[in-house]
Amino acid sequence: MSKSTFFTGQPIFCQLLNLIPRHLIASSVKEHSSDRYYKRYKSYDHLVTMLYTCFQKCSSLREVVTGLMACHHRLSHLGLKYVPRRSTLSEANNNRSHEFFSAVYERLYHTYYHFSPDSRLKGSIENRLFLIDSTTISLFSDIMKGMGSHPVNGKKKGGAKAHLVVKASEDVPVYSIITHASKSDKEIFKHVDLPEGAIVVFDKGYNSYEKFAEFNSQSITWVTRISDVAYQELIAHLPVSEKEKEAGVIADDKVLLGRPSNRKTKKIAVRRITFYDSVTKKTFVFITNHKTFKASTIAAIYKRRWQIELLFKRLKQSYPLKHFLGESENAIKVQIWCALITDLLLSIVKKQLKKKWSFANICSMVRLHLMNYLDLILFLENPEKSLMNYSERLNQQQPSLFSSA
Repeated sequence: MSKSTFFTGQPIFCQLLNLIPRHLIASSVKEHSSDRYYKRYKSYDHLVTMLYTCFQKCSSLREVVTGLMACHHRLSHLGLKYVPRRSTLSEANNNRSHEFFSAVYERLYHTYYHFSPDSRLKGSIENRLFLIDSTTISLFSDIMKGMGSHPVNGKKKGGAKAHLVVKASEDVPVYSIITHASKSDKEIFKHVDLPEGAIVVFDKGYNSYEKFAEFNSQSITWVTRISDVAYQELIAHLPVSEKEKEAGVIADDKVLLGRPSNRKTKKIAVRRITFYDSVTKKTFVFITNHKTFKASTIAAIYKRRWQIELLFKRLKQSYPLKHFLGESENAIKVQIWCALITDLLLSIVKKQLKKKWSFANICSMVRLHLMNYLDLILFLENPEKSLMNYSERLNQQQPSLFSSA
């Protein structure tokens, strides 16, 4: 019998789980005591179950449990000896702290991307660029407080908000925090810690003069849009070359932000750049603390902020963030963290590929073949050849039930 080099001894799901070192899970369990009071359904089993939920986009407890029962024999050699009942999974989602899953994500990120907020960043703009934004995940009940006031009918949907800091060159969150949707972005902004030499981009909802001054003292470049109600005092007009005007730069000024009559408000001097986008036919006003970048470069840096919007779209479309397996705040956070871990695992795989895949295609291919015995990397490099060899191997191993005569 010929032996296919495209055959692997583990399903694709097992190969993805192998990307998570066991010591990483053990240290997370120890840190948060997440196995306390659990005799059989351990933290690792819970993690595997929720990652299966995310990869397969399961929308109910029954889908998850029956799916795992059907392929339990393929996962047992990885240590998953116990498939939970629906009630057990529901109880675990409600009671096992989401901080365990948060710790797994953080450790997994540092294992593969080696980011340290204490290091100094050098090199090109791309390697130093960070994006900050948040996205709201709608809920059907007011488990987590949503944004805005109550409607006339008195029925208000809840909402969770994921606040992310993303390094542009990696396209995965460096720092994440999940809160109620009603939580102000500025409150989370206070806790953002970036390395010296970083360039950070965010929208005008994060305008905080105190944080701007902190970034200035840390040699961190920031770019944002100016608030509509900001007080501006013109200090000087900076020269704009003809080439910059052709690129869309209307004005480059030095201004002072902070109303003089308010003693509590931090006063800060910034560059204010007025830019016309010929594509959208709109005029934008940016502010930054960088003194030497060209005005058109500042506009181009801010344009990169759209990358984080694409990440939000990817997370919401690729993983089950519309239907949750529990009706508690902890259960919702657990599922969101597991979606982030799933996305990180696929990002790690994508980095290893020579073939250029869109993230949506990788996600779909993995979902379709999650329990097939295929070498994941070889399969994604050449799906047709891999599956053809896999089919030939199965035909050689399995006799026909019916006579061909």
